[in-house]
Amino acid sequence: MECKVKVLSQQVASQIAAGEVVNRPASVVKELVENAVDAGADSIKVILTDAGRTSIQVIDNGCGMNSEDARTAFERHATSKITRSDDLFSLTTFGFRGEALPSIAAVAEVQLRTRTADSETGTEITVKASETESQEPCVCPAGSSFTVRNLFYNVPARRKFLKSNQTEFGHILTEIERVALAHPEVAVELTHQGEQVLSLPVSAIKQRIVNLFGRKMNEALLPVEVETSVVKVSGFCSNLDNVKGKGAKQFFFVNGRYMRHPYFHKAVLSAYEGLVPESDQPSYFIFLTVPPQTIDVNIHPTKTEIKFQDEQVIWKILMAAVKETVGRFEEMPTIEFDTADMPDIPIYDASRPVAQPKVSYNPDFNPFSQTRSETGQSRANRENWSKLYGDVLERKVNEGEIPYTPMSETLISSPQEEPLKPYQFADRYILVPSDEGLMVIDQHRAHIRVLYDRFMADAKSHASASQGLLFPEMFQLSANDAVLFEELKPRFAALGFDLSDMGRGAIAVQGVPSGMEGQDYERLITDMIADLKINPTQEEDRQLESMALAMARKAAIPAGRCLSDNEMRELVRSLKACSIPSRTPDAKTVYVIKSEQEIAKWF
Repeated sequence: MECKVKVLSQQVASQIAAGEVVNRPASVVKELVENAVDAGADSIKVILTDAGRTSIQVIDNGCGMNSEDARTAFERHATSKITRSDDLFSLTTFGFRGEALPSIAAVAEVQLRTRTADSETGTEITVKASETESQEPCVCPAGSSFTVRNLFYNVPARRKFLKSNQTEFGHILTEIERVALAHPEVAVELTHQGEQVLSLPVSAIKQRIVNLFGRKMNEALLPVEVETSVVKVSGFCSNLDNVKGKGAKQFFFVNGRYMRHPYFHKAVLSAYEGLVPESDQPSYFIFLTVPPQTIDVNIHPTKTEIKFQDEQVIWKILMAAVKETVGRFEEMPTIEFDTADMPDIPIYDASRPVAQPKVSYNPDFNPFSQTRSETGQSRANRENWSKLYGDVLERKVNEGEIPYTPMSETLISSPQEEPLKPYQFADRYILVPSDEGLMVIDQHRAHIRVLYDRFMADAKSHASASQGLLFPEMFQLSANDAVLFEELKPRFAALGFDLSDMGRGAIAVQGVPSGMEGQDYERLITDMIADLKINPTQEEDRQLESMALAMARKAAIPAGRCLSDNEMRELVRSLKACSIPSRTPDAKTVYVIKSEQEIAKWF
């Protein structure tokens, strides 16, 4: 009987292993940049072509390798970081598994040029599909230069599922941001298609944050600093004026390594609880320093999920540290009252009679029955109403716009209130009697529906009106947002924005869609970009819908605003004209109707 269980070939095994480590160009950049940091480099250059599809080059001035190490580095499980299992619990480096270089070499063509500082000549080695094609001496600077070409050339299915260049480049920027934030003592340069995108000099951590995400971060951040026997917490969190509904920058690092940690994220949010709306998120850059033996980083292939020995204790320390920072910097100043000239306030006495104002009341008074009051001031009367509006109302009756009734003469000669008058409740809901019962409308959601339909209709018909600004507003996008902005420029123009890209992430707002005047344009645009980063899509119509919804949310009447009768009538009228008036574009309920029978049951 033929055996069914067989050992896979080395090539197939290498490609399977590579799939766990390398799934897109960003994975290659991450592994090579982290290796450069581990090699002691204080300067790293990344050069890309076609967002890494065609070429990725990472150059560092680290310790370099001799010829033997250069060849061994491409063997599976070959590493200089650890030698025994116990070393896994005292890691101080990014890498330790010895999988990155062989995984990259299994799915691409890799050339390495490297030299140690004490050697006169370096080594150049070329590896293709896990096979070493050549190795020879060369002249090169101290350090290492990796060039990765034709990624996934031998795995066409994986290459087919890569996204657009803008999307892949955005993922690369994300990985570089994480390493750059973790190591501000390392200078980082990024070049794409021959254009320099990032140039980050050696700096303090706050300056590195500002260099990456814009000058506004300098005013938005509060320092967090606490040291205990369990953990040292340092970094920055945003003040209460700079929390965001979307697009907040949130980073955790432990011992110089980026990590995701939902439990600690909740600790930071708990510190802001009751101080900011639930829908808003603070930005934070939190660095934790713990003894290496108290964490385990070897639980996920990407090494971004980390297990802590004292998780609950660190949660409490972190929450208290952030809360203390926010409380210290957001204290309300004491108001000193000058009591020298304050008048005496009489003490309330319940037995004392309250003086009532004198009111003269005439039950027969009718403001429409007199042509002039006792003071000589003109008053409206039926005759004057008829002169002003009678001909208009009479025409509407004759043309059938208003049905003729026995009250027509009264209607023509005097004004009448609309039979269905809307009422506002709690400055949030509009109550409207209807044939089906009592309609309760959420004014904010109703306005979102109305604005969204208008923005989309104008965009699709190329009729979006742009209101020019007298003085253009300038702001800075992060490198990651700038890449996505380049892709979205046609959609911004279709919605009525007049935006100019000034280069290196600088944006000038010269015009905005009609109805969006007076908004915080920087926050509006960054929120629109953030929505598409959270729910990415390559379809232009879906992008346009997402952006129109963000605009509608920003410009919609907020809950808590008192509306006039005319505003309520106009909103109800506009809502009825919408394609789907009962739901917002993101499927939230706009109104409910309580029938007469339902209301009767209450009693």
